Amino acid sequence: MSSVLVLGIDPHAVPGMDGDVIRAALEQELTRFGDHAIDASMVLISLDESAESTMVTALSERAWDVVVIGGGIRKPEPLLPLFEQVVNLVRQHAPRAAIAFNTSGGDSIEAAERWL
Repeated sequence: MSSVLVLGIDPHAVPGMDGDVIRAALEQELTRFGDHAIDASMVLISLDESAESTMVTALSERAWDVVVIGGGIRKPEPLLPLFEQVVNLVRQHAPRAAIAFNTSGGDSIEAAERWL
């Protein structure tokens, strides 16, 4: 079974977002992975000093086939340094994993399947 790690920002950490609604949609996306016979895990980081260690732990947990980096990490221009950090952490801690990018929390499967 293929394995996918989805990295994103915890919606509860973003001011003005309804974290519960977004979190529920992300959980539905994880369910969709199972429907496609893909073993997936999602790690949502806070925008604080815990982000790096949280990602390193997840990336080192197993040999991932694909790591999907969510739009919340890569789209906002002020988060460009975080995006660079995430890409380099994936390269360092999951070097054999393909890197994929979704356009929203609802198409992570399609992003991962491009590389499976």
